[in-house]
Amino acid sequence: MFIVNNYLLAIIFCFITMLCWGSFGNTQKLAGKTWRYELFYWDYVIGILLFSLLSAFTLGSIGDEGRSFIPDLAQAEWGNIGSAFLGGVIFNAANILLSAAIAIAGLSVAFPVGIGLALVLGVIINYIGQPTGNPALLFGGVGLVTVAIALNAVAYNKLSKQGKAVSSKGITVSLAAGLLMSFFYRFVAASMDLDNFVSPAAGKMTPYTAFVIFACGVLASNFIFNTIVMRKPFEGAPVSYKAYFRGGFSIHLVGILGGLIWALGNALNLIAAGKAGAAISYGLGQGAIVVSAFWGVVIWKEFKNAPEGTNGYLYAMFALFIAGLGLIVAAGM
Repeated sequence: MFIVNNYLLAIIFCFITMLCWGSFGNTQKLAGKTWRYELFYWDYVIGILLFSLLSAFTLGSIGDEGRSFIPDLAQAEWGNIGSAFLGGVIFNAANILLSAAIAIAGLSVAFPVGIGLALVLGVIINYIGQPTGNPALLFGGVGLVTVAIALNAVAYNKLSKQGKAVSSKGITVSLAAGLLMSFFYRFVAASMDLDNFVSPAAGKMTPYTAFVIFACGVLASNFIFNTIVMRKPFEGAPVSYKAYFRGGFSIHLVGILGGLIWALGNALNLIAAGKAGAAISYGLGQGAIVVSAFWGVVIWKEFKNAPEGTNGYLYAMFALFIAGLGLIVAAGM
């Protein structure tokens, strides 16, 4: 299988993850003009599963190092399979809430608040599980991200007071998503041998196999979580499965594309975790906050005509996020 053997390449992969995780929401915004996010989400999940299988049978099954996908799956212990599967279930619950938050409050609020919280808690959780990197730099970066989250909340509050945003529901749902999102990666990482991808311990899985099991957890739980949300939506009237099958090919393709984009980032992140460590790999990947906030502010104009002074908070937010991510990168050098 393909293995990352140096820290620089691992960091490059994490930055690609950042771009992918921060950009998939654009497909939801695009589809949202005519398509409910609950329906979009089914195609998104299908896209994740398809890419996990593609990566497993290509990069996960070539080369002379490590175990290829099928032999790796055959020898995996049920405890590790269950851990990766549970990671997918937790992620799916969190991501459905995040998708709801995007629909309610927009990319420039849902990601910085929700994923910002996930970054802060997730780095701590993953560092405890695998203490890799300089803790002073790592948690210094996390501290800057925390301040950036607070600034985004202030900017959103100013916008709300002017009637440009819906309500405090957007922040509440974002925080719930972030709390759940902070836990999923630890379960997936625990199913892999992060210390040795070349000769992984017996019973542990390679990142490619873990990703497939994770994706199965996402799909299986979606029949529960998304069905509930379709019947009891956060906003709007209930939506039926008939509405999904009435969608045209192009609208389904947008959702699948969103899943493929997110899955590419996730695959590269798991591959990089062996060299960068789970805490750094996860933390950098969740730098998607900056990317999504950029899309929301600059492309989708979610803060257009905001009260005077709001832009100052947004500029400070971007600066602190970037500085925080820089410290997280430095923590592994």
